[in-house]
Amino acid sequence: MLLGMKDLRKIIGDNLSELRKRRGLTQFELAEKFNYTDRAISKWENGDTLPDVEVLYNLCEFYGVTIDYLTHEENAQFKTKGNPLNRSNRIVITALVLSIVWMLATVVFVYCLIRGKGTIWQSFVWGVPLSAVVLIYFNHIYFHRKMTAFIGWSLLIWSLIIATFLSVGDYQLWPLYFIGVPAQISMIFWLNIKPSQKQKKEK
Repeated sequence: MLLGMKDLRKIIGDNLSELRKRRGLTQFELAEKFNYTDRAISKWENGDTLPDVEVLYNLCEFYGVTIDYLTHEENAQFKTKGNPLNRSNRIVITALVLSIVWMLATVVFVYCLIRGKGTIWQSFVWGVPLSAVVLIYFNHIYFHRKMTAFIGWSLLIWSLIIATFLSVGDYQLWPLYFIGVPAQISMIFWLNIKPSQKQKKEK
């Protein structure tokens, strides 16, 4: 059965809407990532208009699907409510992994305390950069929030420096903190690199 253009736009729009919701993004947040307006995103998802081929390809890359996926009506039937990786569950999974990190740090602390080995507080010191890595990873695959990425990378940079400094115990290594300044600046520039779209548009 041949689909009309109006039907095709509606199917693609429904699939785009569901994919966005699974990522836990608002229309405004998605618009910022692709340098469009939230009004343009709304028109795509309502089936009023279609993004051009380049944008459609970039959206498929972003969501990890194919053009063929977007054009099949049955894909839109899989609602976000039934998705095991909806926004609420993603937050819970992230919090769970973070709690495991600190549970392991506590286990190491207790073990060293019982055995009388080493500087026992170091397990908690190194728990901070490890938590930052977890935060960065889950933000990358689930949330795609620029502010969360900024916090995660900043925490990783400075906590690594502090943990190294405290663990070595040599106060002559204080120049290590100078490394954090260019690393922080580079991270800020990197996070502010714009998507590949040439300019903000409204279709």
